[in-house]
Amino acid sequence: MVAGEGTLDDGDGTGGHTGSVSERAGRPRRYADGVLHGERHLSHRGGWLRAAVLGANDGILSTAGLVLGVAAADASVGAIATAGVAGLVAGALSMAAGEYVSVSSQRDTEAADLALERRELATDPEGELEELAAIYRARGLGPELARRVAVELTAGDALKVHARDELGIEEDRMARPFQAAWSSAVSFTLGAAIPLVAILVLPGAARIPGTVVVTLGSLAALGAVGARLGGAPLARAAARVAMWGAVAMGLTSLIGALVGTAV
Repeated sequence: MVAGEGTLDDGDGTGGHTGSVSERAGRPRRYADGVLHGERHLSHRGGWLRAAVLGANDGILSTAGLVLGVAAADASVGAIATAGVAGLVAGALSMAAGEYVSVSSQRDTEAADLALERRELATDPEGELEELAAIYRARGLGPELARRVAVELTAGDALKVHARDELGIEEDRMARPFQAAWSSAVSFTLGAAIPLVAILVLPGAARIPGTVVVTLGSLAALGAVGARLGGAPLARAAARVAMWGAVAMGLTSLIGALVGTAV
């Protein structure tokens, strides 16, 4: 043992790994000093974080592209505001509907897999037990230990164990359509408001360049926040989002100017 490390304790006062595999699996691990040592994983945020970041990014970028394109065609402030508000409302509703449909399909697939697994557990429990033991053998356990782990875990909630280890489905990470829908709609609206407000409040000559600066800053900040919540490097995420935002806005403004000139 390395100096300074505590003895791993199962929390039952015995000071070591006592009890069955299933008993230990259900308890938090603590060291001899009595302090819980838990790791802070971030992947459980994946569902709503993906929807929120995607919604905000789409809101900022699509609305900025829309109002910049209209502004580049020498439109009036009223026309810019009308286009921006219409784009905000349509985009938020579209994002919510799209996320709901997409995530509902994923949820239906997960439910179908769980129903199939439930039937297999009812009709062929021994075969499912062997299948679970094979999974543990593939992960490095010996045949005898793999069988024992499979038996003890299955003695509890067999469907939950098979869902997690065979199907890769965990209850707290299952698809949530309503969560994805409202996350996308709200984040899109908040994101879209940034370039819309900027282009409406900035004066004449500063309107387009100022909106570009505000939009790029917002995209970089969004990339950094998303990376922070997801535990990824901040600078790389911020630069990636801002770079693609600059490309999109540049193309949109160019097209708007060309169309405005032609019309």
